[in-house]
Amino acid sequence: MTTKKKQLKLGAFLSVPGNHLAGWRHPDAVPEYDMDFALYMRLAQTAERALYDTIFFQDTVAVGGSDALKAGDLTRTRLSRIVKLEPTATLAALAVGTKNIGLIATATTTFNEPYNIARRFSTIDHISGGRCGWNLVTSQIEDEAGNFNLDTHVDHALRYERAIEFYEVVAGLWDSWEHDAFLRDKESGVWFDREKMHFLDHHGKYFNVRGPLNSPRTPQGRPVVAQAGSSEPGRELAARTADIVFTAQTELEAAREFFADVKGRTARYGRTPDDIKIMPGITPVIGRTMEEAQEKYDALQALLPDDVALAALARFTRGIDIFSYDLNGPMPDLPEANSAKSRQKLIMDMAKKHNMTLRQVARSVSAAQGHRVLVGTVGYIADQMQEWLEADACDGFNVICNYYPGPFDDFANQVIPELQRRGIFRTAYEGSTLRENLGLRVPENRYTAARRG
Repeated sequence: MTTKKKQLKLGAFLSVPGNHLAGWRHPDAVPEYDMDFALYMRLAQTAERALYDTIFFQDTVAVGGSDALKAGDLTRTRLSRIVKLEPTATLAALAVGTKNIGLIATATTTFNEPYNIARRFSTIDHISGGRCGWNLVTSQIEDEAGNFNLDTHVDHALRYERAIEFYEVVAGLWDSWEHDAFLRDKESGVWFDREKMHFLDHHGKYFNVRGPLNSPRTPQGRPVVAQAGSSEPGRELAARTADIVFTAQTELEAAREFFADVKGRTARYGRTPDDIKIMPGITPVIGRTMEEAQEKYDALQALLPDDVALAALARFTRGIDIFSYDLNGPMPDLPEANSAKSRQKLIMDMAKKHNMTLRQVARSVSAAQGHRVLVGTVGYIADQMQEWLEADACDGFNVICNYYPGPFDDFANQVIPELQRRGIFRTAYEGSTLRENLGLRVPENRYTAARRG
């Protein structure tokens, strides 16, 4: 009897116009990918043809580096990824041009209200036939606070405390209606069964929400919830709420520890390790030979000025003037941040382990935003992905490209067929909803469960 191989899950992290801060300058890059919806649709349809589980859009509600720009720092004018389409509206539009692929977008719990978020993602799930996901995050960059009546960013611990209550309200609202609540009976004139409509009546520290949601139970029960924090509060939030965890991991053993730790916390919330899929980010640089791949990466790095790289690093170094340090000296110790704590720790751990200079750290961060860069042949990249999967370091990966569309097309046309040849990636979608394709159970409506119990 043969044992079926573990199967990779793949997300396409569409960090347009490119995750590498100089990627848009590459001769083959199309920098208009930041705002051209037709190009977004092209990427989504390419990902669907390649059988990705989902596409994913990160989001912030501010222009990064606003304070520096306001103070006249023109270095920031050379940073890309400043403008982008609002992701939830984009998902709704992409839904009508795709059939199978999952559609996930970020919406912060720090500067939103639960009712709006519950309704918005429920609507997209209905439009897409059960393919929607919400990436639950607390706001990371401090620039966002100034757009929401605040002078300073909300404290890290309070952001997570609010996020937990925010999620509980959203999940409660998604259970407002049981699956068979709507009768639409013309003969009796009864539109819905009142016994299967439920008021939330939530009264908490941060929110008072009556409900019910004016959107019924969705095709996959409720939208998939993704989570991207890897700090201690982030791990706990993931164990409690997440169906998918997006994370930055660069070392196999650290990834294995994170995988075991997050999945090991699920039992305290009545969940199992299989209820969460953990997907670190990878940035592929593909060559016909290892030497060609390295040449491609070096050419990209050559497009990145040191001052731009340092400006990108600066958002993780609040509290010190990173520009005053010697680029050829060691990475200075950083004061504890009030944002992006896990990413700051990853950067410092990397710098100390590899004895990196400040210049090397800045250029590494600018190239991949803390994610793992895989530079090599198709076989090498597939080997690395398979090793992590079989070592219980991940359930799959979020693929993040330096620029678009070339590297994205290359991964779809070259690496995915190799993964399929090895029997570790699907050759057809398993179902019609995101939950089915991810292998996640449909959560039972709480009121249905209580009645059955």
